[in-house]
Amino acid sequence: MRPRPPRSPYRTPLLALMLLAGLCAGALAAWPALERHFLTRAAVRDEATLRLVTEVLRGALGRTEALPALIAERPILARVLRNPDATGLIPFANEQLRLTALSLDVSDVYLMDREGTTLAASSYRSERSFVGENFAYRPYFTDAIGTGVGRFHALGTTSGERGYYFAAPVLDGTEILGAVAVKITLDRFEDAWAQSDSTVAVYDTANVIFLSDRADWRFRSIGPVSELAVERIAATRQYPLTAVSALPLRREALAGGLTRATLETPEGRESFVLQEGLIAAAGWRIAVLTPAGPATAQAAATLGLGGLIVALGALVAAFFGQRRARLLERLEAQRSQHALLESRVRDRTRDLDDANRRLRAEVEDRRAAEERLRRTQAELVQAGKLAALGQMSAALSHEFNQPLGAVKSYAENAMTFLDRGRTAEARDNVGRISRMADRMATISQHLRNFARRPKDHVGPVPLRAVVEDAVEIMQARLNRSGVSLRGPDWPNAPVWAMGGRVRLQQVLVNLLANALDAMDDDPAPVIEMALEDHGDTLALRVRDFGPGLGDADLPQIFDPFFTTKDPGRGLGLGLSISYNIVRDFGGTLTAGNAEGGGAIFTVTLRRAAPQTQETAAE
Repeated sequence: MRPRPPRSPYRTPLLALMLLAGLCAGALAAWPALERHFLTRAAVRDEATLRLVTEVLRGALGRTEALPALIAERPILARVLRNPDATGLIPFANEQLRLTALSLDVSDVYLMDREGTTLAASSYRSERSFVGENFAYRPYFTDAIGTGVGRFHALGTTSGERGYYFAAPVLDGTEILGAVAVKITLDRFEDAWAQSDSTVAVYDTANVIFLSDRADWRFRSIGPVSELAVERIAATRQYPLTAVSALPLRREALAGGLTRATLETPEGRESFVLQEGLIAAAGWRIAVLTPAGPATAQAAATLGLGGLIVALGALVAAFFGQRRARLLERLEAQRSQHALLESRVRDRTRDLDDANRRLRAEVEDRRAAEERLRRTQAELVQAGKLAALGQMSAALSHEFNQPLGAVKSYAENAMTFLDRGRTAEARDNVGRISRMADRMATISQHLRNFARRPKDHVGPVPLRAVVEDAVEIMQARLNRSGVSLRGPDWPNAPVWAMGGRVRLQQVLVNLLANALDAMDDDPAPVIEMALEDHGDTLALRVRDFGPGLGDADLPQIFDPFFTTKDPGRGLGLGLSISYNIVRDFGGTLTAGNAEGGGAIFTVTLRRAAPQTQETAAE
């Protein structure tokens, strides 16, 4: 047998070196994929954080979006915008807005006129009050005035606080008088984000970070900022331009739509796994940056573990025991963090439910108040008509007594003519008696129609018949005052308008009575009535030749309990009731002074298609 050649003394060290070189080469080849794997796992764990942050911010914005439109419906705001110099209106509106901001848990609520100047604000007590400030340069104001909805996020130029602004127009009918803005602050979310290991940054379409749990990132850009965006930021004063600078962030694409971001700072290098979400309505992108250090450490540990398994099999059991302990600790921390996040979600949801309940209760209260207002208006209309009948009682007594006296005289003459056999003259007297009876029946019918309670139905009414009935009701007083009533000139075809016959008759009786009151001292009073056809609408004008309306009286002429008459001659409810009646018809009642003197009131109604008398609205 041939003897075995002796083993080379260099064989074992060479094999060891080759094995070590192979292990190093394998480790270098496996390292990028292994690191990407752990970075992806770390990002997957933070997907819940991204969804939670996105939904919480979307919920906060959605909960506040409807508030400006609801607040803008308050009548006091339209009155402030109509008459900002009226005594007591601004302080009352300021306090109302302050209480509203407290009850809705928002930062600020304020009212701006059409030029963007703040007239009233919830912050009127603070040193940084918005009152007197002009925000016409803010997009939320211009969008609210132009399109009806305004929203914008910016650093407050007065308060110095970051916030999100919602705005809605204040309308009076179809006229835009100004805008209401509601501001909310989002700083409290940053405090919650700071308790997480990950970094959260919210940036806008200009790539400028608006919210972040890292204060040194705020107003820095996470990407390039275009010149157009810089000009827009400067024009709207959205951010301080001195603070807008680019973060030295370098990006590298990973699998699954993830990005590895590396930040170079004087303090050192920071590496993250970046994933993004979108809130389209606000124009925001939400970035959650998971620190890459733990994932890189896990990859290195895993690679080292493989090497230790091959090189140091004896330490495998101890290594896996330590790794299991770390994993259990990490899982426990994750469970604790998940429980904390769930608790915060429940708290936020409970707050949202409470706010929704308060809003529903406020809507129900508003509906009940409107129903009470309608019932009260109907009662006031009826009381006004009965009061008008009382004022006309003396004149109506004269109207009935005169025909009755004539009837008696004609009856006695007819008897005499019959005794003398003069049948023709007797028949003529009986005919006169019949016509007198018809006249008294007509007056009685008008009064009965005028005094009854109207229905709430709104429909086509014959405008000429309504005007003639109102004039007939007022005829006794018109005759007693010696008034010359001119017009209107009616067209040949019937004129129909949308309304209620009895209620519209009450409006015209009230306007004629006011015209007579305005000319009490005039020896030859004149009332002019005119009808103007504007196609889809009809305008009926009632003009007197009295002293007219003062400039200070015009803005409040339709307010309840406001009157220019002497004490004891009215409660100041007639024009207010008439204004609301015409508005219920979908029309308008306006007042002004006519050229040449006197007041002129215009009732504008929607035109209706011709109807039969049986289908006319009461």
